[in-house]
Amino acid sequence: MWLLIWQRLQGAAPLDAVVIDLLQMLPSSFWPNPCKRVLEWRQSNKPVSGNTAAYNQARQRLPLLVVEKACDQIFEGLMERLTPVRDGARIAFFLDGSSMRLAHSPALVERFPPSSNQHGETHWPVMRILVAHDLQTGLGMRPHWGPMYGEEAVSEQLLLENCIDRLPAGATVIGDCNFGVFSVAWAATQKGYPIVLRLTLPRAKRLLGENPRKGMDRKVEWKPSAYERKNHPDLPVEACIGGRVIVRQVQPKKEEKPYLLVLFTTLSEPLKQIVNLYGQRWNIETDLRTLKSQLQMDQLSCATPEMAAKEIEMAIAAYNLVRAAICMAAQESGLQPRDYSFSRASRIVQSFAPTIACAKSPEEAKRHFDRMVYFLKQAKLPRRKRKPYPRAVWGSGEKYPKHKT
Repeated sequence: MWLLIWQRLQGAAPLDAVVIDLLQMLPSSFWPNPCKRVLEWRQSNKPVSGNTAAYNQARQRLPLLVVEKACDQIFEGLMERLTPVRDGARIAFFLDGSSMRLAHSPALVERFPPSSNQHGETHWPVMRILVAHDLQTGLGMRPHWGPMYGEEAVSEQLLLENCIDRLPAGATVIGDCNFGVFSVAWAATQKGYPIVLRLTLPRAKRLLGENPRKGMDRKVEWKPSAYERKNHPDLPVEACIGGRVIVRQVQPKKEEKPYLLVLFTTLSEPLKQIVNLYGQRWNIETDLRTLKSQLQMDQLSCATPEMAAKEIEMAIAAYNLVRAAICMAAQESGLQPRDYSFSRASRIVQSFAPTIACAKSPEEAKRHFDRMVYFLKQAKLPRRKRKPYPRAVWGSGEKYPKHKT
């Protein structure tokens, strides 16, 4: 599992890179219960092979249930350890979905069918994945996923309903208008989770009985429509959610037109506080970008669904370890964890992890760790005073003329 994490920290490094790192940098104490092969290495004093066959077989034999339990334990332990970062703040989780491409193999194509269009079926299998990240620390819960296309395709709403039990008790669920449907609100409130969900204007109009107007803060009772009951026949007859509909006119950028932001919430906090809470939803977009760009999760190279699951869950564990290191630096500096660069922090953790692992005593390991935190506190994001250049649209490429017959 550590080698899977180490691969992701190095940007999906090949198998041989982490095997060499293991044999070169980690001490003998890394194997507290050495197997027969390790004992033979130590007794014969022969150089160990750097081939990857043994590691490849070991990661395939690694039980998926063990990986899931380890990922959950890392997440729960770090959430408990980093609680002081959130003193006086509400525990809230942003939820969002994304897609992920997989390697083309018969097993993956059968489990996660590729997309298709008028020209036929595409090459890459695609999965839909749902992530949930903590507002303050950025720690991510173990994702949930399913096929994006085909007869067994799943929606982001269904993924949320199936994994919401794994959120910390009492955490506020925050989602955009894609999650602003009755089934999601019902699943969350029935499990005891407060919600802040954005509504589309047509859905808000049906719920209010009139067009939403800026400044509204009205108590409502949300009942499922006939369409929602048809798609969710398990909803009880008396299903109803009491909450508030908040409407506010917002303008994130001066060059953009203002628009109405409509939120449904079961919280009792003031209107401004709830709007500011939802206003931090963009963090989940940057977290998804980090997972895909820094940890190379935009396309996996494994060939089986079970191995893909192990790769995803260990990638989240690697992400959480870097986030935890950032939070520890934030505790000492007094800044917010979101004020630090993930990519720079990841490189610092990669540099110091072998040194900490090779320490000969807890005191030496503590010295190396404190030095790592010292460099982490310097990995702050820049505060640019000049305005960024405006976004531009890429031009479409020229088409080559067809060959003349």
